[in-house]
Amino acid sequence: MRISTLGALALSTALTTGAALADGSELTVFDWSGYEDPGFFNEYLEKHGAAPTYTFFGSQEEAFTKLQSGFTADLAHPCSDAVRKWVAADLIQPLDPSKLTNWDAMMPEIKNVDGIMIDGQLYMMPFEWGNTGLIYRTDKISDDEISLQLLADPAYAGKVAIPDAASSAYALASLATGNAANYTNLTDEQFQAASDYLRAVHPNVRFYWADAGQMDQAMASGELEMGWAWNQSELNLIWNETPAKMMRDIDKGIATWVCGYVHLKSSTTPIGQIYDHLNALSDAASGKYIIESWGYPHANAEAYPISDQDLIAQYGFDDPKAFFEGSLFFDAVNPQLEAKMLKEFERIKAGF
Repeated sequence: MRISTLGALALSTALTTGAALADGSELTVFDWSGYEDPGFFNEYLEKHGAAPTYTFFGSQEEAFTKLQSGFTADLAHPCSDAVRKWVAADLIQPLDPSKLTNWDAMMPEIKNVDGIMIDGQLYMMPFEWGNTGLIYRTDKISDDEISLQLLADPAYAGKVAIPDAASSAYALASLATGNAANYTNLTDEQFQAASDYLRAVHPNVRFYWADAGQMDQAMASGELEMGWAWNQSELNLIWNETPAKMMRDIDKGIATWVCGYVHLKSSTTPIGQIYDHLNALSDAASGKYIIESWGYPHANAEAYPISDQDLIAQYGFDDPKAFFEGSLFFDAVNPQLEAKMLKEFERIKAGF
């Protein structure tokens, strides 16, 4: 068959594009739903022609169990409090900072978070950070009235949602019972107080959410009036013109977290492609996108000067230390305590 010069060029382009698409999708990422958003990794798309292949989890406990059961991927997206547990379970391998082109631009407050570095080795490339806090309908509850204790008020039966995750639930409970400083190593008495609080809240819980979108929709519709959730939920509601906001009074209780990407030991994709994706995620342009489109602060300090300064001030990202000082910080929980939390939380959800 004779192919014209123009036709040959078109065929060559199509084959090249096809190869790039196949190559880009060979990278597999185990992630939270929503993080397949291409705005986070434009540089990777430009280089490899296609997005990675994503599989999703709803909680870190679910992700850990699935990985231990043999699920394989190249990268995963836990938060810093889970990293020590994943390292101990031999699920992840160290990263090479020299291959991370944006490492020097990372915020020092983020680099020093427990779980990023372990025994002198880098295990997680930090990506985003922010708050877990009490979001409430401001047309139903006043700023003066709102508190974590209000979640247990019988007047709000069926009007509350909290995450279907023991670690987050017990962070909430530790704050509500005045034991935030001991969250990672609660005494038996403190653990009992936290469990009693969650039992008091349970009759008011309409559902325990695994997908934040479920809570957002229920709050927007008026089905819910309060929910323990992340920054993005607050912004989704505001953008949807729902009268709602997050309680950020550190005296009343708020939590702070850092999440990022780890290199799984089950990874089979070439190392260069792994770092191409990590470098795209940690680029300042990715940071600008997540700040402006998702309302989460990014780990790269260079993202802030190029982002919308009005939004930076509105979200409170102009003073990162305020996020880290005074709030409960999600660090690794004592393994024995974590096991107790997981077991007791299942009992609480079941009504016992």
